[in-house]
Amino acid sequence: MTIGIIGLGLIGGSIAKAVKKNTQHTILGYDINESVVYKARLLEAIDGELSREAMGSCDICVIALYLDATLNCLRENAAFFKKGGVVVDCCGVKRAVCEAAKPLADEHGFVFVGGHPMAGIEFSGFDYSKKNLFYKASMIVTPAAGTAIEVIGTLKKLFLSIGFNNFQITTPEEHDAMIALTSQLAHVVSSAYVKSPAALKHKGFSAGSFKDMTRVAKLNEKMWTELFLANADNLAAELDAIIARLGDYRTVIRNKDAEALNGLLRDGREIKQMLD
Repeated sequence: MTIGIIGLGLIGGSIAKAVKKNTQHTILGYDINESVVYKARLLEAIDGELSREAMGSCDICVIALYLDATLNCLRENAAFFKKGGVVVDCCGVKRAVCEAAKPLADEHGFVFVGGHPMAGIEFSGFDYSKKNLFYKASMIVTPAAGTAIEVIGTLKKLFLSIGFNNFQITTPEEHDAMIALTSQLAHVVSSAYVKSPAALKHKGFSAGSFKDMTRVAKLNEKMWTELFLANADNLAAELDAIIARLGDYRTVIRNKDAEALNGLLRDGREIKQMLD
């Protein structure tokens, strides 16, 4: 197959490198920074540059851009995607993308499948991309109703071949509800946690717990602002819930209620053990 990748940052660059390492597919890549395309070609992460004319030859096009840029890309290139070809995005929210993509796909004759590779690090850009980024990660897809099983099968084979060990199929609605808890809430909590004035004096007083809690505070604020606001209903609900739970802990600690605190901590431990 010929696979086009739009956006050669951390995710797009890693997909290109992983596909080149693990398959015989031809990879064409595009990035707004021409120097990134040159570097990707020199490192043999791609076989050539992806132009609008070349989009029509791509069996699969992967859009690996921020949310707003993804929506713009879909609108501006809908007429250039291969008729019958598959277009997959990599955004961290799915309702906003899938709602915008479906009418464009229907009008221009391509197949759109929402996608979300559940992998990443706290750095961005092609220089940080790597061929094993997706090792044992989960790839979530949100195909529209009526999407041919052959399309899903082709995508599953591709993503499993580049390191993913789970291919999760769901709806855009379920995806956004779950991701509000498993990803977005964690980033908000980490960002708020690291703002304690005491954090500036942590050296010598911190170990693994502090590192774990603060890791994702080193985020890309532009990208995450777009994602948080596109999923504001689900994320705000999760924030309301965790604030209420934290209030329970604050109350029993202030009251020095050992029995109640012991119960709250026990409940958390048991839930974690169940999750594991």
